[in-house]
Amino acid sequence: MLDLLADLLTRATTKGATAADAFVVEAQAFSALVRLGQVDTVKHAREQRLALRVFVGQSVAAASTSDLSRESVGRLVEDAVSLARITSPDELAGLPDAAELAHPPLPDLDLADPTGHDLSPEEKIDLARRAEQAALDFDPRITNSEGGDFSDHRACYAYATTHGFAGEYRASSFSLSVAPVAASGGEMQRDAWYHVTRKRVALDPPEEIGRKAAERALRRLGGRSVKTAEVPVIFDRETAASLLRHLAGAASGPSLYRGASFLLDRLGQSVAAPSVTIVDDATRPGGLGSRPFDGEGLSVRRTVLVDKGVLASYLLDTYTGRKLGLPSTHHAARDGSGVSVSTTNLYLAAGESSPEALIRSVTQGLYVTELIGFGVNGVTGDYSRGVVGLWIENGELAYPVEEITIAGNLLDMFHAVEGVGNDLVFRDRTASPTLLIGRMVVAGS
Repeated sequence: MLDLLADLLTRATTKGATAADAFVVEAQAFSALVRLGQVDTVKHAREQRLALRVFVGQSVAAASTSDLSRESVGRLVEDAVSLARITSPDELAGLPDAAELAHPPLPDLDLADPTGHDLSPEEKIDLARRAEQAALDFDPRITNSEGGDFSDHRACYAYATTHGFAGEYRASSFSLSVAPVAASGGEMQRDAWYHVTRKRVALDPPEEIGRKAAERALRRLGGRSVKTAEVPVIFDRETAASLLRHLAGAASGPSLYRGASFLLDRLGQSVAAPSVTIVDDATRPGGLGSRPFDGEGLSVRRTVLVDKGVLASYLLDTYTGRKLGLPSTHHAARDGSGVSVSTTNLYLAAGESSPEALIRSVTQGLYVTELIGFGVNGVTGDYSRGVVGLWIENGELAYPVEEITIAGNLLDMFHAVEGVGNDLVFRDRTASPTLLIGRMVVAGS
């Protein structure tokens, strides 16, 4: 793969590019969906994709292809260089300085599973079937299912530039999920549970995933609305993680330089309660978002985004950093043929309270287990989402609730954090412990 990139970059400079970089990925994926014990769909796919970005002076263009034949690669170079020649120059365009590039040896972050993909298709299907059956067997009220799903993915990534960087790495991922349906008294409710990991041996047992999914579906039966009130709101781990994604989006370079962020000009200012520390760490061994270098060949690092409530950093690639007069934070990612800004392993640092203790601290309030809709304004931070969850009475989960919304402003919400759980688990690229926000408007009947 590196030889392919070296040849591609040589062709680009021969055709007139003053600088260039290129990215190639070869991937293989398998997925199987089983519904009510029967195989619903099986997919097996192989993908290869090559992306080239060229600079002619200060003008830039990009192109990509899935055909890696010599003729196709030749056309790719011709097209990219031709486009760059007719593109308006941008004085901030260009590769990062060569001195900033990652130097070998690149870190080994244990991202690939050399033997985990060796299961036969039948064995993979059986994992999905076992997860679904465990949910169906858990309780007679689990009467249906949207299916059990197993998938695995493996890929090799390589990146090179005309000013000296060349690196590649392999990565694996495995996931297992199930979505059962519970029914009682004419009412039906669905929920789901899942696990994703880099190593198949670390994947939760199918029976455990199935039972957890069934429990989540059953606890939604009998849901009701509540009267509109301003009360404490507890986000479980999965829904709390979504709040971090909104904050990271506002801290991202493209949002900032376009003026479309509620965090604009807030670097060094308080944006959350002192109990809130948010970190993006690309160096976590085995992390689902880890990588040995970023999308521009810069070294990976641990970035503190929010330090005890204070906005300590933005998330920038080279271009957006130049637009803002700041250095790159090494958050470049390849997105199609171009470069974007992305988090890696984003998480809210764990606190000292157990989820049970946070619930006991609330006399009357809401425990959120699912968010619905997309009512988040990245410019103002205004937040309004439909909610499914459980109502808290006198420190206990009392009954399920639905057909309600919660509303607030993200800055106000982060400042109103009164409790951070000790239950941080890295189940996704973004992770959070349970989070207690002191006051939010809960709108019901």
